[in-house]
Amino acid sequence: MCMKKIDTLLRLLLFLLPLPFAACSEDEEGLSDQQQRIVSFLTSTHTPRLVPVDELEEDSQLPFYTVAGGSVYRYIVSYYNPDRSGWPEVAPTSKVTLTFRFYDFGGYSAITDATIPFYTNDPLYEKLFYEELGLTPGLWSFTPVTIDLAADRILNGLRFALIGCRGGDEVEAYMTCNEAYGDENFSVIPKESPVAVFFTIDKVE
Repeated sequence: MCMKKIDTLLRLLLFLLPLPFAACSEDEEGLSDQQQRIVSFLTSTHTPRLVPVDELEEDSQLPFYTVAGGSVYRYIVSYYNPDRSGWPEVAPTSKVTLTFRFYDFGGYSAITDATIPFYTNDPLYEKLFYEELGLTPGLWSFTPVTIDLAADRILNGLRFALIGCRGGDEVEAYMTCNEAYGDENFSVIPKESPVAVFFTIDKVE
């Protein structure tokens, strides 16, 4: 199989996988535990510590998180950039070009530069993937990817994380398993795992 076909296959399997019915087990207690542990991480361990958006005081400049879909926790790193109001906003019908990193978040611990993503197109990781991890050169694409929110079927959690962001935003999104890969083992991701996605929005059309 040629490298272009392999890259396309990986892109479909790991990023644009259609998961309209992804769900965790019927154990609501388990899902609630994931939600609580993500919130605990964001409000105590995450750097900087975040507050929920509904606790922000007027004119506050505190870093905060929002919740979409009930289980997607989003921190927009660039939110207080003075130029942000002029950046194009992501709508449900937008085409968005992204540089991204996907992580297994089952450890509920800080993601650092030393944390290896299970899937990324960030060129900062190209040398690591090819030279240190020994993957076949050309297997991965380290270029921005464009998705059409009106047509492409993507992870529910990623869709929730994107809508309302703006072109140029740097974003962290943490999602419970029902918004990610559900209750099946998927590639290197154990079943019912929460997932974190860090991304930069390179372009909005």
